[in-house]
Amino acid sequence: MQRYLLRRLISLALSLVVASLVIFAVIEVVPGDPASYMLGLNASEDTIAALRDQLGLNAAPPARYLGWITGMVQGDFGLSYTYKVPVSQLVSQRLWVSLPLAAYALALAVLIAFPAGLLAASRRGRAADAAVMGATQLGIALPNFWFAMLLVLALALHWQIFPAGGFPGWSGGLSAGLRALTLPAVALALPQAAILARVLRSALIETLDQDYIRTARAKGLTRGQTILRHALRNAMIPVLTILGMQFSFLLAGAIIIENVFYLPGLGRLVFQAITQRDLVVVEGVVMILVCAVILVTFLVDLAYAAIDPRLRKRT
Repeated sequence: MQRYLLRRLISLALSLVVASLVIFAVIEVVPGDPASYMLGLNASEDTIAALRDQLGLNAAPPARYLGWITGMVQGDFGLSYTYKVPVSQLVSQRLWVSLPLAAYALALAVLIAFPAGLLAASRRGRAADAAVMGATQLGIALPNFWFAMLLVLALALHWQIFPAGGFPGWSGGLSAGLRALTLPAVALALPQAAILARVLRSALIETLDQDYIRTARAKGLTRGQTILRHALRNAMIPVLTILGMQFSFLLAGAIIIENVFYLPGLGRLVFQAITQRDLVVVEGVVMILVCAVILVTFLVDLAYAAIDPRLRKRT
């Protein structure tokens, strides 16, 4: 297990280094002069020179990269050119919206997908299986922003059960915050639940064809008992992969939904920073999101080993 963990830690560190190099090159090296881009075409040479000096762009790229990495390790992601506050402060404020939203949406997706996938696998080739697969196909096909607008029309404007947008903050109470995140979480969860249900069904059907499953059935276990006691755990490897990818997507890719509901999350922050040409914020937030994705992948690898000890022996 120690060797397995060490290999995964080395992979995590290398992934972070490569990701930071790519992000730094794309934002600060490849486009040319970041200061000229941030200030626009009509900026004077003196203003551009002052911004270059403020951002430390006069140094060589290797020195700038090392300074950027050193600052991030210390929690310093730079000062936002637009908001005039540290990027770390902006991220900490927005993270308390995006992280609960991602967790909420993933929990809803799991609560929907697992019963649906288990039902479809246990009733393979029957009407229930066809119904679940048809529903998941519809869930994948529906754009989540269009579904979000339908939710707003029905549950916010017509029946007025949930707020149509905005976020009151957690200081207003847990119930108020969860009510504000419910419609965005449902809109995000629907396609993810559809994908997860299909993956779970396929993994379970493949597992149910194994010899040890037939042995368990021959010993007198019902189909449902066999699925829950034996098949489900062995079918969790592809399911965990999808769960890790989905959480990363929900954390980093909810830009459209956050804009539909006017949520002050990380996705909306990145969108605003791009439109305002605030490359300091873009660089810092993208690196944080990439770190989150790599960390989630690392945790999924550890979950693989916890579920299937054979993976530890092969690595």
